[in-house]
Amino acid sequence: MITIWVGFTLGLIAFGWAIPIMVLFVECLAAGFNFPGFISNDDLPEPTISVLIPAHNEGLVIGQTLANILPQLKPDDEIIVIADNCTDETVAIATENGVQVLERQDPDNRGKGYALDYGLRHLAPNPPEVVVMIDADCLVEPGAIATIAQQALITAKPVQALYLMETPPNPSVKNSISALAFLVKNWVRPQGLAKLGGPCLLTGTGMAFPWSIIQSISLASSNIVEDMQLGVDLAIAGYSPQFTAKAKVIGYLPQDETASTSQRTRWEHGHLQTLKTQVPRLLKASLSQRRFELLQMALDLCVPPLSLLVILWVGASAISLIASSLGVSAIPTIIIALEGLLLTTAIGMAWANFGRSLIPLKTLLGIPLYILWKIPLYLTYFIKPQKEWVRTQREPLDKSSLNSDKI
Repeated sequence: MITIWVGFTLGLIAFGWAIPIMVLFVECLAAGFNFPGFISNDDLPEPTISVLIPAHNEGLVIGQTLANILPQLKPDDEIIVIADNCTDETVAIATENGVQVLERQDPDNRGKGYALDYGLRHLAPNPPEVVVMIDADCLVEPGAIATIAQQALITAKPVQALYLMETPPNPSVKNSISALAFLVKNWVRPQGLAKLGGPCLLTGTGMAFPWSIIQSISLASSNIVEDMQLGVDLAIAGYSPQFTAKAKVIGYLPQDETASTSQRTRWEHGHLQTLKTQVPRLLKASLSQRRFELLQMALDLCVPPLSLLVILWVGASAISLIASSLGVSAIPTIIIALEGLLLTTAIGMAWANFGRSLIPLKTLLGIPLYILWKIPLYLTYFIKPQKEWVRTQREPLDKSSLNSDKI
């Protein structure tokens, strides 16, 4: 009797994990097919643009970011830097670059969401047609702002540019694999979902919003992944974000170990919290509104961070193998083994189609060590999850990456 119940439980686990693994596999498979997507051209209308840049003590990088963005704007466009609780030279540097600066001092309500909401309220009396949001530590590929702004105006939906992470000079194996995982999350999966006609999650920078949409959404929140939450809120409200790889924004993985761990903890704890709270909300909305795209977003969001997915699959495999050796049905073991094949194939397709120039094949051998490094990060989520926004330590930007063949 016990073996029957153990087999039944393992079967439920096997079928449950089949959902995120199948979603990942289908997205990685679809990403490799040709799809023209939105095509911008000079004959389409060009909207007026306001670029909002939230900045908390970004003096080390804000000058390079502004120098990168300013040449991309038309005379009637504007950049607004929201200096949020700054104590460094951010305001002075932004002012020297000739952009408008909003100073905000509110230590009890710190974070990107509050800063962006402050900027939107400033724009309300004389709004632009499109609002673009860029992080202060990013470099924007030439033409990217015009591309996403134009697409947002024409489609009347939010648009997410391709946001990738550049590795430091002479990257470690961990940095290279981390960049690959980021590439799968921010390029491969959104592109696959777009080719299936689905929406995308917002990734925090390189985002364009028609004013008619963003004016109705409150961003004043301390949510550590406010971008993911915003994408869900907009989708449920009827404005599902769209992904485009025709515009690129580049961020940088920190070289400092403490900064790297802090950044990954914020991202992945926030992802897991959003998964837990927003997947049921999306499923309910997809039924009540009869919108398949909300189901697509829910399925996409139910895929946990790639390392955690692998860790859980390894754990399920070990348990099922032990159980089958003790006389429990081998069916769950077979199912889990097939899931492992799909998982490995999905990662292989993503690397072959998108990451081959980023990471050599031999570097993939370091994936087990990378996953071991991530285990404490996930354990802390169940013990003491991060709930407050923490700024990642900055390092100087490298403009040369915009001409790099690496990504």
